[in-house]
Amino acid sequence: MSNVYGYARVSSIDQNLDRQIEQLKEFVLDSRYIVCDKASGKDFDRKGYNLLVGGENNAPLLRSGDLLVITSLDRLGRNYSEIKHQWEYITHTLQVDIKVLDMPLLDTRTNDQSLDKRFIADLVLQILSYTAEKERAFIKKRQRQGIDVAKAKGKVLGRPQATYPQEWEKFYKKWKDGEITAVQCMDILSLKRTTFYKLVKGFESSSK
Repeated sequence: MSNVYGYARVSSIDQNLDRQIEQLKEFVLDSRYIVCDKASGKDFDRKGYNLLVGGENNAPLLRSGDLLVITSLDRLGRNYSEIKHQWEYITHTLQVDIKVLDMPLLDTRTNDQSLDKRFIADLVLQILSYTAEKERAFIKKRQRQGIDVAKAKGKVLGRPQATYPQEWEKFYKKWKDGEITAVQCMDILSLKRTTFYKLVKGFESSSK
């Protein structure tokens, strides 16, 4: 017997899942079959999602012939390349159908009247993935152009360079040689611990 599961996600613990859950209840009759996450969509390492598709310590709840319903594609994730991979895993490896409520074309269920529905859904996902990738490439190109223009005008980008206190190298060397402790070095140079180690990291990186 096949089951219908719902998956809802928000990015942080202070956000509300109620709207998504109410939409999913139209298709998922048993609320126990609605799985939720309060986690970022940048990757798929999420407790609820791993319960559905399987993880290192559990077999997938989803079985061949089941249906997974989500309100929108971005509830599945934000990275379209990874979404495409997960989509293929769910629909082809687990042999589970997916229905995206706000995009009717993203519905892989097939029947006698609509044998090409899965193909159309896969094609739409391919187009979305391609569009997202092109958009990312375009944004990176525009950012690169902006940086090049700013540099040509002599603007300094990024965080300001760290300012080292007087006699930094002298006491840095004493510390590295074991003549004084890090705490003594901080006291002498009047530096907080976080500032001290930030300067150490920058100084050692620039010296390589």
